[in-house]
Amino acid sequence: MKKKFKVLLLILIILLSTGCTKSLKDPKTNKAIINPITGQSLTENILCQPTDKDTIELYEKYKDVVDISKLPTCKKFSVTSGGYEGLWNSIFVKPLAWVIIQLGNLVKSYGLSLILTSILIRLIAYPITKKTAMQSELINKAKPELDRLEAKYRDKTDQASMMKKSQEMTMIYKKYNINPVAGCLYAFLQIPLFIAFLEAINRVPALFEEKFIGFQLGTTPLTGMQNGNFIYIIIVLIVGITTYFSFKLNASSASMNEQTNMMNKVMVVTIVIMSLFMSSALGIYWSTTNLFTIIQNLLVKRSKKLNG
Repeated sequence: MKKKFKVLLLILIILLSTGCTKSLKDPKTNKAIINPITGQSLTENILCQPTDKDTIELYEKYKDVVDISKLPTCKKFSVTSGGYEGLWNSIFVKPLAWVIIQLGNLVKSYGLSLILTSILIRLIAYPITKKTAMQSELINKAKPELDRLEAKYRDKTDQASMMKKSQEMTMIYKKYNINPVAGCLYAFLQIPLFIAFLEAINRVPALFEEKFIGFQLGTTPLTGMQNGNFIYIIIVLIVGITTYFSFKLNASSASMNEQTNMMNKVMVVTIVIMSLFMSSALGIYWSTTNLFTIIQNLLVKRSKKLNG
């Protein structure tokens, strides 16, 4: 199992090292170019042409760095547009951007398309995420035996006792069909998905130019509030609330100690702070995946109760 985990980690490192979003920078000052209206850093390696007049003017000032006239329009973008750009872009970013664009063209809303794509990916990954949720329930079921094991070896710190404790814990895990690695698998897979969404959002102008239920998708909540539009605090609150309950429901009571609780709270606060600086589109994606996780875990808990 450890060998498989190392192979997955190696594959992830290789993929992530083959491409990433590049911020458009002023050649003279080497500072990132910021859209003053949205607060979003402009992307150098965008996948298709912007249509917003102000955004086009900003890009045209740096035509020597990126010539947007050579790019396809977002509606005509395909997975092969721009040629081969490395494994990461070819396998994750471009296909994901294409799906978001195609769904957006179909439903006439790129914001709604972002939500639908998030749900679609979670449905595809459901067999894995369900196993993750089931692991938490199995650990809860094994908690009495795990607690007795901890009490049994509480004052024994010699190597022989530790080895025996490890063997007995393995037997308990085997008895309840618990696989500790399975609980971490989706968290591991979620990293490239999150980064791919971030890149697709930043590299598709059609996404960050659009408004959805009153939110400019490219605007960061911090910029929105600085401009007097305090409706953007709603995104920050939803990100925080859904993240908190997602962590709470995904954790087993057997593993929840004071240190784990504190770590989860710190992570929630960190994500809330980060959401202030993320585009609204990314905040919507994050909240959608959290809501899916919450509903999924509630269904798993309910099915476990019904099945005894």
